[in-house]
Order: sequence, then C-alpha cells, then structure tokens
Amino acid sequence: MKFDSPIFDKIRVKPSKDRSKKSDAPTCEWPGCKKPGSHRAPKGRGAEKQYWHYCLEHVREYNHKYNYFEGMSNEDIASHQKDALTGHRPTWKMNQRTARSAEERRTDGSPMSGRPSWADPFNLFAEQAARASGAAEQRTVRNVERKALGTLGLEVTATSAEIKARFKELVKRHHPDLNQGDKSTEDILREIIQAYNYLKSAGFC
Repeated sequence: MKFDSPIFDKIRVKPSKDRSKKSDAPTCEWPGCKKPGSHRAPKGRGAEKQYWHYCLEHVREYNHKYNYFEGMSNEDIASHQKDALTGHRPTWKMNQRTARSAEERRTDGSPMSGRPSWADPFNLFAEQAARASGAAEQRTVRNVERKALGTLGLEVTATSAEIKARFKELVKRHHPDLNQGDKSTEDILREIIQAYNYLKSAGFC
C-alpha cells in the first residue's frame, strides 16, 4: 500500500485534511457576535415556541436576565399562575356549573318534546329515594317465595324488618320450650323455620 493512498489517509490518527464535523448551527443572534448559535433561548411571553439562537456565553447572559412575567402586575402574575395549573382551560367548582337547559335540543336548536337532559335507565336514584323514605323495595316474587311469605302470614310487600319481626313472633308462639313442652306445633315451627331460611337465602331479609 502506498503511503499517499486515500484509503491509508482515512485511517491515520491525524489525517492530512480537517475531517471534523462542521457545525450546522446558525450564527449567534447576539448583536456583534459571530460564534455558532448552538443554544436556544425562548423569546418570551406571547411568542411561545419561538427561540433565539445564542452561543454558550450569550445564552447564559440572556437566561440570567430573562423574566417571563416582565411588564405584568402582581395580580396578573397570580392569575396567570393559577390558570396555568389547568392549562389555561375553564374550570367550575363542584355543583356550581350552570346546568344545561331542562330540555335536550336537536342540532337545529329545537326542543326534543320536553325530554329531560338526563335519564336514569337503571332506576338507581328511584331505589335510593325509596330506601330513604322507608318504602318497601320493589322485587319480583316467585311462587315459592310467595308461599314462604304466606307461611309466615305476610304479604308480598313485606319489608325485611317485618319478616324478621314476624319470624321471632311465630317462633315464640310455637316453640315447645316456650309453651310448657307442648310438641303439638313442632311441624308448624319446622315449616316456619324453613320458610324464613329460604327467604333469607333469597335476599328478602
């Protein structure tokens, strides 16, 4: 291999030509500076995502003096910082946002036949209101459950508290130990206990 070969020249520790990577950075925008502007500095409020290009020395000087809130009053600064927490998007306090119209409207603005702006398809709020007022829960009663309630002498609208109270009453009435050892009502007591246990397993009490 010849010593003046271009291939040999590329693997030399000190090549004959300056092959160092040239900087693509623009010239420093500081007045009178000709160095590469390899560092970005924000232009300031109202010019977001816009930057100056400075050399290291001048970007340090610029950052030392930079004040985003320059020219703003203390009240404006506090308001800006508060709004920045939500990305400057509008917010409302709980239960204070102005509700929509009581009627849903079509895209052309006309009301949809007085239909309310919200619905309760699973009847959640109605059940909660019924519990709060002490009303009996609405339930689907099958024949076997109807028979168990009949054994206790109750209607299908009986509440959990009524079923428990009726069961205690009947047990005291028919239990041999509470009736001087009289066993003539043992079969009735057995039916009462079975009926109550079934209602309990079915979620009635």
